[in-house]
Amino acid sequence: MATLIKGAHVLSVLAPARVGAEGTGDVLIEAGRIAAIAPNLPDPPASTEIVDGRGQFLGPGLIDLYSQSGEPGNESRETYASLSQAAAAGGFTRVGLLPNTQPAVDNVSAVAAVRAANQRSQADGVAHAQLMPWAAITLDAAGEQLSELAELAEAGSLGFTDGQPITHLGLLRRLLEYAQPLQKPVALWPCDPKLTGKGVAREGPDSLRLGLSGVNAIAETTALATLLECVAAVPALVHIMRVSTARSVDLIAQAKAQGLPISASVPWHHLVFDTQDLQDYSPNLRHDPPLGTPADRRALIAGVAEGVIDAIAIDHSPYTYEEKTVAFESAPSGAIGLELALSVLWQIFVESDQWSPIQLWQALSQRPAQCLGLNADGLAVGGPADLTLFDPRIDWQVTAAGMRSRSTNTPWMGQRLQGKVTRTWLPFE
Repeated sequence: MATLIKGAHVLSVLAPARVGAEGTGDVLIEAGRIAAIAPNLPDPPASTEIVDGRGQFLGPGLIDLYSQSGEPGNESRETYASLSQAAAAGGFTRVGLLPNTQPAVDNVSAVAAVRAANQRSQADGVAHAQLMPWAAITLDAAGEQLSELAELAEAGSLGFTDGQPITHLGLLRRLLEYAQPLQKPVALWPCDPKLTGKGVAREGPDSLRLGLSGVNAIAETTALATLLECVAAVPALVHIMRVSTARSVDLIAQAKAQGLPISASVPWHHLVFDTQDLQDYSPNLRHDPPLGTPADRRALIAGVAEGVIDAIAIDHSPYTYEEKTVAFESAPSGAIGLELALSVLWQIFVESDQWSPIQLWQALSQRPAQCLGLNADGLAVGGPADLTLFDPRIDWQVTAAGMRSRSTNTPWMGQRLQGKVTRTWLPFE
């Protein structure tokens, strides 16, 4: 059945020529593709579904660079089905799935299992995002044996990452040499565990005041500087994940100016919280890397606005109530976010006029696609109907009952948010 979306604000670099003076227009979807975009499309056949898009924003489906699932091994946290449903509810139509499950996604069969989960999802009649499996870089716990990168690339992996720091520099160089001809992104987290130690908060006045063991910014920046030197020697496609310091933004800007083939992302929580928010010791604000100082946060926000930081990642990290209901320093790192990120980021940055709607949308859709080498055309006639419709007027409360995720570890639980996704269209359903 065809669908006609009427009068929405169309967010796409390709669509302005086909919409009205205020950026509003109609979008017709037929057979999973965009059939037409115009200020006022003619009345469709009676069988066409009509969606009232007035006051809402329609843009390309959101893409998350990396998130974590519990399945396999920790299904009480999250399953493939619950993760993909949560993503679709939050406007994400594609999600990069980190390989650090139990067992890890480090072989062809494991990649095939994730792809099979997508096929099962398409048959149950519920909106699901497409899960795109990252393949593990290493095979052993010590992180010293490379996986079969060429086989994993052929099997359809998104790219390669361990989701953990790689500290073996000889292996890092070999990785870049093997990955370079495969033309698949390698996502690396710059972090020196020896400098991190047992720290749980970014070192500074707030960590001292709160009595939290600190992590100096150099735990990230020294590892990043080393990584950039390696990329300068072996120019493979590298994505720098989990950027969290102001100095890192400077180093990435310098590397891009030198023409290194890198991209970078910041976890969304690091844009909305900083060390001044830790006074309640909420375990849902325990992250790795830890939340930055206010200066770090300001630099990261500017980095996104200026394009130095290419994309915003969700890094959805589900944990059970029992796992997270512990002291701050004992809590596992991370929080969920796929169902919440667009609403929170819109409320903080768009409603305050810090960013335009298209700036936020691009950082969550087209720019992540470019980091991954995926189609980034946005809304184009003849293109796939990979779309998200968002209503900034909806006031809603975050509750466990209203979440699709199996986990509820978020600092936003119980709070009211302004703005909600009302519909996603997924062309691969």
